[in-house]
Amino acid sequence: MEDIRSKRWSRDLEEERIFESLSKQILAFDAEGARETCVRALKAGIPAYDIVVKGLSRALEVVGEKFQNGDFFLSELIMAGEATKSALEILRPYLKTGTGETKGKIVIGTVKGDLHDIGKNIVATLLACTGFEVHDLGVDVHAERFVEETREFSADIVGMSALLSTTLPNMKTVVDALKQARVRDNVRVIIGGAATTKTFAKQIEADEAADDAMRGIAICEQWVKRPGKRVPD
Repeated sequence: MEDIRSKRWSRDLEEERIFESLSKQILAFDAEGARETCVRALKAGIPAYDIVVKGLSRALEVVGEKFQNGDFFLSELIMAGEATKSALEILRPYLKTGTGETKGKIVIGTVKGDLHDIGKNIVATLLACTGFEVHDLGVDVHAERFVEETREFSADIVGMSALLSTTLPNMKTVVDALKQARVRDNVRVIIGGAATTKTFAKQIEADEAADDAMRGIAICEQWVKRPGKRVPD
């Protein structure tokens, strides 16, 4: 029994070292190092999903904090995003997508005027892994397209991302467009990104704001388990 505990402790310690190394590489904009660490993690038997959640997502939380605190500027944010995107390329083939009946349908995109997508990409990837049918609209998405795709896809959830505070008004534009098109009552709306807050979500009449990827996924999973209408309770 003691030997089993010792092996488990050693394995957990090795995983934490790998995750810490991956985080440092993302913060140092070391794309090649991040890719190598992902390969090392996979060879060590760490599930790709855990590498994304415990490695990449954690690193991006720190990146977001540094950006908000003024320690990182837009150029650093872009470089960290590129390193993360490079690491995701290694992991994506090993991420299992949901099979069978889907939990729900979600339309997701970065709003008009904003070209940043790494956080949105991680959320979309993890949602697909947990059984959602995801329709990713990409970046710089106009309100009209959110409406069109929500209708065509018969979405349960609309997810919007914004990194820049200057693009926050475009989130309200999307919510207003959904109302005008008479589809708002059929969907829940979640927002995310460094510039967003729960207070802002309430102001624009979105249902929720998520400050990290796992929180966003938990919210979406909770919503699709609830029967009935999907407008704010």
